[in-house]
Amino acid sequence: MDDTEIIGLYFQRSQAAIKESRTKYESYCRTISMNILHNREDTEECLSDTWMKAWENIPPKKPTCLSAFLGRIARNSAISLWRKFNSQKRKGSETDICLDELTECIPEDKGKSFTEDLELKDALNRFLQGLDERSRKIFMKRYWYIIPVTRIAKELDMNEGAVKMSLLRTRKKLRQFLEEEEIYL
Repeated sequence: MDDTEIIGLYFQRSQAAIKESRTKYESYCRTISMNILHNREDTEECLSDTWMKAWENIPPKKPTCLSAFLGRIARNSAISLWRKFNSQKRKGSETDICLDELTECIPEDKGKSFTEDLELKDALNRFLQGLDERSRKIFMKRYWYIIPVTRIAKELDMNEGAVKMSLLRTRKKLRQFLEEEEIYL
């Protein structure tokens, strides 16, 4: 079943929408959640939240890319769950390290308005479109999928130092880009 048909099921309020979403995207959402949580039970909880939030948000929202929509819900749910469990103890996990690296450019979103969030989202999309394909892949693998540097290096047939340097340069470019866009962080 294609995405348009699945979204149509959500608009019809058919329970089959969740079944079809799970069939097509559960593995994708599980990978995203597991990369962040590193725990099967927590990942299952996150997936349940993903399907529930998709049901609550479609309609009124009509996503143009269902995989990205569901992936974003899974990622945000996993990060929220991770923060809940790790708020008192910073243990240097991959998720912790990734989020710390990214706060060099984009601080946590506490107190941000919806408008500011949309401005940042649009700016990030423009920034990513301006990157070369390899830099964009490295950046997305690290900060969207929370993949360790060692695995990124292996997947892209690079050495770890090159991946780290690419990430450092891309974060610097991002910070400069956001300043030029007058998005003050």
